[in-house]
Amino acid sequence: MIARTDNGRRRTIRSFVRRTGRLTASQQRALKELWPEFGVDTGPELLDFDALFGRSAPVVLEIGFGNGDTLVQQAAENAHLNFLGIEVHEPGVGHCLLKAHDAGLSNLRLIKHDAVEVLQHQIPKASLGRVNIYFPDPWPKKRHHKRRMIQPEFLQLINSRLGVDGALHIATDWANYAEHIDDVFSQSDLFSCAEQQEHDGSRPLDRPRTKFEQRGLRKGHRIWDWRYKKATQND
Repeated sequence: MIARTDNGRRRTIRSFVRRTGRLTASQQRALKELWPEFGVDTGPELLDFDALFGRSAPVVLEIGFGNGDTLVQQAAENAHLNFLGIEVHEPGVGHCLLKAHDAGLSNLRLIKHDAVEVLQHQIPKASLGRVNIYFPDPWPKKRHHKRRMIQPEFLQLINSRLGVDGALHIATDWANYAEHIDDVFSQSDLFSCAEQQEHDGSRPLDRPRTKFEQRGLRKGHRIWDWRYKKATQND
């Protein structure tokens, strides 16, 4: 997302803060030893998914996979699909690498970078079958709402990277963010809402339950799930 400073200069508004959580010894080892197997380095060139995965299959992108438990579960349960996960938090990436290795997965790759920049520079247009955004940072304070990932510009970017009949799945446990999401999509003709659920954790929409979801449920939060279908091609 782009904003302008008082002097008119453009600056990027990031939807995340890089946390400095401590890496365990096993996570450090995974980042060094398992990255060549599962990791994708960032760069200016578009990814060739067939070459990256060694086969041709629909690609599912998960943005902000946390510790990666649900991403690994989905990849293990859907061997016919290729999964690409993006996360900036190193301990979470290290944890996911260990889980992917233990599960013996060949259909999962990880990127440790800003998702917006990856989408802009490395993901080819119309190359994704599905994008998952599960429990993104809600930025609950009003002055921080501009940092929320779900914004009109972001929808344009996602739309351009989804193929025909591509789907965008979103989940949150923050009521205010749910209202924000509904408002942003109501003003866009790039997606149509195929399914929406509000529940108490008992009806996740085509996804496993996540760590952040469980945390929200312990706080007494409700859960909102959406499945949006791509409506138009954005070139």
